[in-house]
Parts: sequence; C-alpha cells; structure tokens
Amino acid sequence: MDKDKSKIGEFHFVTEPYLLDFRGRVTIPMIGNYLIHVASSHAAERGFGFNDMSERHTAWVLSRLAIEMIEYPAMSEPITLYTWVDEVGRLFTSRCFELVDGNGKTFGYARSIWAAIDVETRRPTLLDIARLSAYVTDRPCPIEKPGKIAAVENETEGVPYFIKYSDLDINGHLNSIKYMEHLLDLFDLDLFKTKDIKRFEIAYQSEGKYGMKLMLYKREADNGKYDMAICNEGKAICRAAVMWH
Repeated sequence: MDKDKSKIGEFHFVTEPYLLDFRGRVTIPMIGNYLIHVASSHAAERGFGFNDMSERHTAWVLSRLAIEMIEYPAMSEPITLYTWVDEVGRLFTSRCFELVDGNGKTFGYARSIWAAIDVETRRPTLLDIARLSAYVTDRPCPIEKPGKIAAVENETEGVPYFIKYSDLDINGHLNSIKYMEHLLDLFDLDLFKTKDIKRFEIAYQSEGKYGMKLMLYKREADNGKYDMAICNEGKAICRAAVMWH
C-alpha cells in the first residue's frame, strides 16, 4: 500500500468566496482549474512537469476531461483532491481524480486524457512509457471514461464569439477552462438556479487563437443532457456534453 501511496498525489484547497458563483457554490470551470493545477503539480513532483517538458521542447495538452459531481461543497469548505495515473500509452496518458470534502466524504470524481506535443510543430510526440508507467496505480475511479460526443453544429443555430486577451493561456492559445466557461454561458441563469450539473465532459480537438471567430452550439439530446460544440469556420475545435439533474 505504501508503494502505491507514493504514486497518488494529495492536494488541499479552500473554497474561497471570490471564486464562487451567484449561488455561493464552486463551478465546474473552477473545479477544472483545480484539476489542471494538481495534475501539473503531481507531474512536476515526478519529473514530468512544465519545466521538464519544456527542456525536451514538448508540452502536455489536455485532450479530454470528464467531471462527475455527487454534490457541491459550500463556501470556505476545505477540499482534498487526490490524483493518480491509471493508464499510459504511446501517445496518451490517462489521469484520474477524487474530490473529498472537509468531512472526508467524496463529492466528485474526474477522468482526464493528456497528450504530449512538440512545441514547435504542435504535433503529438511519443511518451516515455517506461518512465511514466512507474507511476501507474489501479486505485478505482468509478465514473465512465470520456466517450464519443455527437456533432450538433449542423442542427442548431450558433452563437458567435471572438477570442480575446483574457481567453489566452501561457502558450497564447484559448485556455482549456475558457472553452468550458463559454459553453456553460450558453445556458440560461434559471437553469443554474434550479438544477445542478451532474456530469460535464469535453473533448479538445484543436487550439483557438487570438481574434478567431468561434460559433458556439448546444442541443438538448435527452432529458437534461445536452451535446455542445465550439467551431471555427465550420470545423469543431471542441465538443462537450453536459448532464443536469
């Protein structure tokens, strides 16, 4: 057990009031930020962080993310976030997360898929399977893996958006979390007043750049489940699915 424990990252946060939404609750994009932070820290502690990758002229990119919430913590509540690697392939690695509240109760899980790209060509590079596999553990993550999301852009009217300064990340591209924020902004405020997001899933397909005109789409696929997309010139740069309950 101790050997496996060293593979699992444990990180602590407090739900700061200035980061919460109008309901005084954490948001899905805020949780996304926590997940990316702990993934980066966990990788850095094991020699695969931002600086380590930069030395090899490579960078991690988030390919897919699925977050499932059991409940939402309240203001000023401590959160413990556990993260671990559960699978390593030639081009992708899979990382899981468990979110635990101040009473030790699990309130959410997440699954993510990451790729490494060459910073010059922006093309995928092969992962160091041997080194990364040393950190794989079989700790369970009882939510569905990210799956295929239906295309919606040709079946519904889109909402235009131009990428601005505040949308950009350290690489000068549309920040992973901004995709999430812009998609959730398509929903009416009344929905947030009466329902909660049970599952949010996103698949990133290409990078958004400053000034790019985007079209944002959503369509109700089932009762409370929506398929969504962000497109540029008719081509999806990401797809997402949101389930409310």
